[in-house]
Amino acid sequence: QVHLVESGGGLVQAGGSLRLSCEASGRTFSSYVMGWFRQAPGKERELVASVSSGIITYYADSVKGRFTISRDNTKNTVYLQMNSLKPEDTAVFYCAARVSSRARYEYWGQGTQVTVSS
Repeated sequence: QVHLVESGGGLVQAGGSLRLSCEASGRTFSSYVMGWFRQAPGKERELVASVSSGIITYYADSVKGRFTISRDNTKNTVYLQMNSLKPEDTAVFYCAARVSSRARYEYWGQGTQVTVSS
């Protein structure tokens, strides 16, 4: 299986930036679709951004133009660069992975808290 370890969460002021990192175990990282999810208090978990092995990206409408997902297959790492952060972005962010032929994300990180203050 794949083990995902996240880092980079923290407290930031509105308008600021954070970069989340997720390092994956194994040698088959490049074949996985990687995604970033978030879950705010009282809300369900939602997909924020994803990047395929072919570097096809997806972004939720709420983060388009502000967040950028990228991957470095040589480091088995996926990143989420978050700019122009808003208090509404406050949530626990999760890194996840799935094989391209499956619909569900199978592997999950432990989550990292992102708090955006006003």
